[in-house]
Amino acid sequence: MNSSSIYLGRQPILDRQGLLYGCELLFRCAQSQDRALVLDDSAATATVITHAFTELSLGNALDGKHVFINVGEELLFSEALEFLPTHQVVLEILETITVTPRVVERCQALKARGFALALDDLLEITPAVQPLLPLADIIKVPLLDDWENQSALLAYQLQPYPARLLAERVETLDQYRKCSALGFQLFQGYFFARPALLQGRKLSHDKLTLLQLLGQILADAETADLERTFKSAPDLTMNLFRLTNSVAAGRRTQITSLRHAITLMGRQQLQRWLQLLLFAGSHQEDPGRNPLLQMVAIRARLMEMMVLSQTPPDKALADQAFMVGIMSLTPALLDMGMEEVLSQLSNLPPRVREALLSHTGHLGKQLLIVEALEWQDSEQLPSLLAEIPGLRQETLNDLLCEAMAWAAALGQTAALNDD
Repeated sequence: MNSSSIYLGRQPILDRQGLLYGCELLFRCAQSQDRALVLDDSAATATVITHAFTELSLGNALDGKHVFINVGEELLFSEALEFLPTHQVVLEILETITVTPRVVERCQALKARGFALALDDLLEITPAVQPLLPLADIIKVPLLDDWENQSALLAYQLQPYPARLLAERVETLDQYRKCSALGFQLFQGYFFARPALLQGRKLSHDKLTLLQLLGQILADAETADLERTFKSAPDLTMNLFRLTNSVAAGRRTQITSLRHAITLMGRQQLQRWLQLLLFAGSHQEDPGRNPLLQMVAIRARLMEMMVLSQTPPDKALADQAFMVGIMSLTPALLDMGMEEVLSQLSNLPPRVREALLSHTGHLGKQLLIVEALEWQDSEQLPSLLAEIPGLRQETLNDLLCEAMAWAAALGQTAALNDD
């Protein structure tokens, strides 16, 4: 088994405010076309980790956020850990490790080096795990069948220890709220991206305006029509002026009118900016801490680069891939079915529409790959990759790191002009 057989994945970790605290990096090994193995403590995984943090600058890509990495017994004693940034990495000690005096001593040494330690999948406090509890900075509790009673008991029993509690597998808003009331401070799971969590939420005027503007751009509307729509949303107009002024600063161009700003921005970049704004929430919110914006930005950029990595690269298809990545999460954002969303965007290209509605066609296959990465469905990844000639596992990992770096840079307007 070599490092090129490892898939890299990412799962968000949120705080009590629902903002992005960090992410867990997941390394999955696909041994064959129809079978996947979890080899987090293998030498191959260690190779991928060091490659990601050295050659791919993954630490920079994560924009200072905390990075959780699973550590089995083999990796715990590996020199590979010496390459990781201690100020950013949280070493997640797997529950499969037998806690011996040697393990405790190694954990103490890693803490002395500056690493934070997390205990993974704690179900009960046993004499075996007891020596690690005082060393833990974070304790992860999975929400299983009897999660309410189990979480309440553990939250009570862990009060004497300094560790922060993290609830894993949080899939509903009810779980999030109840765990928060129990004292949990961190949460892992895709509850924030579930359409059912947004029932009853009304579309704001801004969001409706964004959809209207997107529809106009896709229909190649006149600039005068765009100008009138922008004027109905002064805050969007203000942000457009700020963005174009930043873009134009190096050109010594003075923005003379709203029409001038629209023209200077260009239709393609204007379309991308509007798509990302759909997910940005409040215009004052730090996009780097918005988990849904991070997720959709990574999707869109990864899909775009997957097309551009092909030979020869198809720029028009890459633009459509970016659009599919953005639009694929609009049901979660707007509490609307995909059919209803697309009914307001009648001028979408057929390849985009079929990818979003049925996951078919070239773009639909790419969307399936991205979703499989997010959900760690490594059993499906080999067969999905086989349907896209020239796209290998190690290439996909590299592209994911680049997409994460691009998403982390969304707070800087220059990132929106990256081609």
